Amino acid sequence: MVTNSDVSKELILDVTESEVTIALLEDKQLTELNREKRTHSFSVGDIYLGRVRKIMPGLNAAFVNVGYERDAFLHYLDLGPQLRSLHSYYNLAVQKRGRIPPLHKMRMEHDIDKDGKIKDVLKSGQTVIVQVTKEPISTKGPRLSSEISIAGRNLVLMPFSDKVSVSAKIESSDEKQRLKTLIQSIKPKNYGVIVRTVAEGKMVATLDGELRELVKRWEAAFSTIRKDISSPKLLIGEVDRTTAFLRDMLNGTFSSIKVNDEVFAAEIRRYIREIAPEKEKIVKVYGGAEPLMDHFGITRQVKSLFGKTVSFRHGAYLIIEHTEALHVIDVNSGNRSRGDNDQETTALEVNLAAAKEISRQLRLRDMGGIIVIDFIDLQQAQNRNLLFEKMKELMSSDRTKHNILPLSKYGLMQITRQRVRPEMNIVTSEKCPVCRGEGEVESTLLLTDEIESKLKETIAIVKTKKLVLKLHPFVAAYMTKGIVSLAFKWKRKYRVIIKVVPVPSYNMLEYRFFDTDDNEIDID
Repeated sequence: MVTNSDVSKELILDVTESEVTIALLEDKQLTELNREKRTHSFSVGDIYLGRVRKIMPGLNAAFVNVGYERDAFLHYLDLGPQLRSLHSYYNLAVQKRGRIPPLHKMRMEHDIDKDGKIKDVLKSGQTVIVQVTKEPISTKGPRLSSEISIAGRNLVLMPFSDKVSVSAKIESSDEKQRLKTLIQSIKPKNYGVIVRTVAEGKMVATLDGELRELVKRWEAAFSTIRKDISSPKLLIGEVDRTTAFLRDMLNGTFSSIKVNDEVFAAEIRRYIREIAPEKEKIVKVYGGAEPLMDHFGITRQVKSLFGKTVSFRHGAYLIIEHTEALHVIDVNSGNRSRGDNDQETTALEVNLAAAKEISRQLRLRDMGGIIVIDFIDLQQAQNRNLLFEKMKELMSSDRTKHNILPLSKYGLMQITRQRVRPEMNIVTSEKCPVCRGEGEVESTLLLTDEIESKLKETIAIVKTKKLVLKLHPFVAAYMTKGIVSLAFKWKRKYRVIIKVVPVPSYNMLEYRFFDTDDNEIDID
């Protein structure tokens, strides 16, 4: 079995004036794609001074103005038990002349009642310290919490708490105990700490240095707060998504980072020097004439992976439909049923391959909410359990919180996946060149891939060594251009003689295979 540490990872960053596109490749396959507007202002992790606009007793929640066009939502259960201590610390920072006392010297207030009412602890017009836990999605404003946390590479700092917890993904009980004892011995009072998975094996000097930086970052935000107490106002900004991506993902399995901007590359190198100096040389500036995403084949992968229909193996494909909070994925075997295997074996093979593609699609599109997957029916309980275990294994590398339920008797699997930002949605269809934009066609970039797939399937079924391929003159010209044309490459690859014939009456994307006697070969 190939473990996550065996997977080679590459990071490609395409920087333009308006946005940064971040593509994560695992063994050359696109697995995550993030597009961040350079003017983007609301990110998960940002900490704000907000102003309570309205108390909603029926919802036991408040709407808070943090500067977004729609008020953000703050539920009572997201206030955190130490809300009164947070308010006291803020008031002390506002009223104190000179340097405020450090948090570890502060006397904590009593916890708020976990079953209390929001009208008893907040009032309209009040300034409140909040953190974005979910970005604005569709017509909804951001989701907030007053239980503050500040993330570093190895540690997450939680002011107004004394609890130390260690990532459950660290399997060694001895290592968990070592890290917990270590952090408890160095952390200041009134600070809680979550030890992240990447901290496994790290020495005390590394963790102590990061802990001090996180504490300094928190206290620095309050040292000058008296100069400007207007709200709404950004108090502590989360690092941009690019740096957060590096912070969370960078490890020894990265083989390269390619970026097409010198300034951006320098920033990444500077960041890497702080967390993994031995990896600094993997950052390379791309200066080729071809667009960065085209050069590394990412554009082609995006076109093939973001449509409604996604092919994944031997003619099998997924159909993916979206609603506001529900995603439905249908698994289809395509032409796999033509094989010699029995129906149960074929269904299991297709389902296992589909599970791999689905786990990638969830990360790639950042699909959140409820995902319902309609797998091909499996009659044997052991095969249904095998598919369930395989999906759990494939999803284990997904950093987003999720829960997977076993298959129902109707072959349905339900996955719930945390939704913290809008789903990645890319339109892959193009305006039809025949009807001048009144209709749409599938991406032309994928046409040659489709023809090649059909060619391979035709050769396997018909067992022929000579074929005639008829298609539109424009496509025919593209396939036969150059000394080493695409048609020539296919002849050599599949050891078959292919005669390309242009037919003016065909539409732009139409193609058909014929034998040497001009009889059409239709394998559908």
